[in-house]
Amino acid sequence: MTGSAARSVPPAGAEASAAAASIIGIGTAVPPTRLAQAAVRDLFAGQPGADRLTRRLIAAAFGQSAIAERRTVLPELASRTSAEASASPVFVDADGRILHPPTGARNDVYVREAPGLFAAAARDALARAGVDASDVTHVVTASCTGFFAPGPDFRLVRDLGLRTTVSREHLGFLGCAAALPALRSAARICAVDPSAIVLVACAELCTIHLRASSDPDQIVSSAVFADGAAAAVVTAAGSAAGASPRRRIELGTFATAITDDGETAMGWTIGDHGFEMILTAEVPRIVGREVRAALAPVLAAGIDAGVDGARAEGDAGAPDVPAPDTLWAVHPGGRSILDRVEDALGLAPDALAHSRGVLRDHGNMSSATILFILRRLLDDPATPDGAPLIAVAFAPGLTVESARMSVHTCARRTDADATDAAATEASTRASAPASAAAPTATPAPAETPATTPEAAPTRTTTPEPAPALSARR
Repeated sequence: MTGSAARSVPPAGAEASAAAASIIGIGTAVPPTRLAQAAVRDLFAGQPGADRLTRRLIAAAFGQSAIAERRTVLPELASRTSAEASASPVFVDADGRILHPPTGARNDVYVREAPGLFAAAARDALARAGVDASDVTHVVTASCTGFFAPGPDFRLVRDLGLRTTVSREHLGFLGCAAALPALRSAARICAVDPSAIVLVACAELCTIHLRASSDPDQIVSSAVFADGAAAAVVTAAGSAAGASPRRRIELGTFATAITDDGETAMGWTIGDHGFEMILTAEVPRIVGREVRAALAPVLAAGIDAGVDGARAEGDAGAPDVPAPDTLWAVHPGGRSILDRVEDALGLAPDALAHSRGVLRDHGNMSSATILFILRRLLDDPATPDGAPLIAVAFAPGLTVESARMSVHTCARRTDADATDAAATEASTRASAPASAAAPTATPAPAETPATTPEAAPTRTTTPEPAPALSARR
């Protein structure tokens, strides 16, 4: 395996570092239309021209997905009534036939629907962080399911009323792993400017690219991909900026690794009738074989800092053996991906409970998915304070993106603390040029009850879809 590790901020430790960038609020948003997995399976299996083998592949892909439901911006996929109500259906006609609109028509849906999801997730994140939109200094957006310019980063400035001087960057077409490079960019910004408040937002409309097909890659895509958005507020200023979230996720070391033989196993290209996914049966096997080495930099960071709990006898100092108290946020590219990661790292059966829960409830929302998992970990009262947290996601290449993090409970500020902070801020503003004044944040809204932790989904033992399904070449 070839790879590189980039340390953007000091590794997370048992004690929170005052200078470390942290996620202080995570927001999510999904479109209103629900897709029951069984209903979507029947829709695809009932298409004209679907032969016996295709129907078997569809049944296997949907049946073994470990997904209960997904969300979509396309009501036509969920209800024939919706298609009948439309004078000119685009994706499904009144007879239930899946249509094949050109890429331009699909992208039109992205242009119309994506900005609203970006904005909804961002507003939720800001509210949870207790930060005013006017205090955001930087915006980092990520998406791989559509294009337009000025893009999502620009629209967030307009839709949220951000300052027009906000610095913006957009990460396009990085696939399912894009949230981690986006968080890495945010951490680097905060390392250079400790007063920065960075809004990271990811939104994906995967279902606009679904199509009826006998191709195994497209069948798997139809069974797992969904629509959704998530956002995070990242800052090193913490309560000094005025925000007082209940908990935060401190960002530490980030790493990137490219597997030796996965370049043709996963891909995402633009075709005449939508974006086309290459997702072969080799992907889970490659992930299982390579993930331990890919995570060595972020696991070793904990050893170097002396923050990991005691390891099993014989494993002391091993750079690729996770500490037993490590928390996990693994992108659920599919059920078999999670199974392979669990086996390769020797994880406990409940270690990936939040990853499996997001897969079950939402499917694979590409880049937004890892933030959904981090939000569940952040909200879960059972998440121990200060424990190491490893986030992992996978992208075309086959690329493994990972990050070392930790969850911390934020100390409540006393009135004296608030007075001292206000005095310090006033002094700083008085001595600094107006253009360099540090942003401030409003007090956090009343806390909402933490979500009840979900029961760990039962891991299925059904073998992976046997089709050593030949991939499209």
